[in-house]
Amino acid sequence: MMFRRRVAAAAFAAAMGGTAVPAVADTLPGALAQAYQNNPQLNSQRAIVRATDENVPTALSGYRPSVSATAQVGQQYTKYDGRSGGAHYSVEDSFTQRSVGITGTQTLFNGFQTGNRVRQAEGQVSAARETLRLIEQNVLLNAATAYMNLLRDTAILDLQRRNVEVLQEQLRQTRDRFAVGEVTRTDVAQSESRLAAGRSQVSQAESNYTASKATYRQVIGVEPGKLAAATPVDRLSPRTLPGAIDSGRAQNPNVTAAMFGIDVQALQVKINEGTLLPTLTAQASVQRSWAVSPTVDNQLNASLVGQLSVPIYQGGANYAQIRSAKETLGQKRLDLETARDQAQSNVSQAWGQLDAAKAQIEATQAQVSAAEIALNGVREEARVGQRTTLDVLNAQQELVNARVALVTAQRDRVVASYTLLSSVGRLSPVVLGLPTGIYDPVTHYHQVRDTWGGVRTPDGR
Repeated sequence: MMFRRRVAAAAFAAAMGGTAVPAVADTLPGALAQAYQNNPQLNSQRAIVRATDENVPTALSGYRPSVSATAQVGQQYTKYDGRSGGAHYSVEDSFTQRSVGITGTQTLFNGFQTGNRVRQAEGQVSAARETLRLIEQNVLLNAATAYMNLLRDTAILDLQRRNVEVLQEQLRQTRDRFAVGEVTRTDVAQSESRLAAGRSQVSQAESNYTASKATYRQVIGVEPGKLAAATPVDRLSPRTLPGAIDSGRAQNPNVTAAMFGIDVQALQVKINEGTLLPTLTAQASVQRSWAVSPTVDNQLNASLVGQLSVPIYQGGANYAQIRSAKETLGQKRLDLETARDQAQSNVSQAWGQLDAAKAQIEATQAQVSAAEIALNGVREEARVGQRTTLDVLNAQQELVNARVALVTAQRDRVVASYTLLSSVGRLSPVVLGLPTGIYDPVTHYHQVRDTWGGVRTPDGR
């Protein structure tokens, strides 16, 4: 409750500095929902996934025939001279040739390359979705961090401004006491110095607040309003560190994307091996011609041809491609192990940061309570001459530092919980229950997978 009151006061102070305050406070889930809808990096990745979806109908086209039509028109001129029975003669003729035709080609067998290309394209789609999930997690984590940073810097700015007010009152009292001879000029100078330092800290806090506000606008996509307090999301993470590590090694999007990368590359090996197998195609054509020659008025040609092509040797390039694909497959398997190890490291670090943040909150709460008691005691002792002005100023600064440390620890507590949720692969709008519509990449995939033609995208472009 104390932190919530401080945050509310800090947000009010920010509003006095020029920030527009709406009737309803912004919440962290609401900010995350806005980032999920508005972030350009995330929308860009969604477009990449939609483009990758088109690899599947491209690969499926290998099962379908290709048809082409031709039309031809031209002027033919013929002239020849001859001799018959001692007489010379000359023949001259001119006519217009015309023809139309249609040809269809169907691949019947190509070493299973088409089937493998379809499965490879489907694997690429799955890998792209996992990359999208990774970008979603990064955007949501960045949004949560930006929200909490602005919340922290708003509260710190309010604390520093209130500290300046206290120091101004302390300086006034010190000058009054100096006027009646209770303190020396040194006490006045110490109060003036501490007030100047407090104003410097306010300037730094204002700078941090402005930077955090700009980052909030960049990540979330809207100007910040009055920010409400946020709560951690520990309840959504595994309860134990071993369980969190297992989840991270299995569900982190970097890991799952690497798994699909292995499948895609394994199919590439099969596709390259398919180039060593025979290829069987069938071709049907029909052509109609007019004015073929001076003696032929029209002509119809039709054919149905099957062609079997057996590769024997192509200079060794296809063998090199197969070996290269196998080496790349080995690399992808090593990349998977790297991704799993990195995920485990990230989970362990996030778990440690969360534990540390919890301990820091308890410690700084005790620090604030003790500093408040100490400041009150030093002020009472200073009134009876047992403490100096410097003692009071030091006690006041210790209290301000303790409160700043508490605000920072509470910020770290929330951010660490989101970081842990991200490292185990569970930071998503569905898990968080965000008040927003969920983008489903499967919808677009089914819209385009079995299309045979058309240049318009499903959204009408």
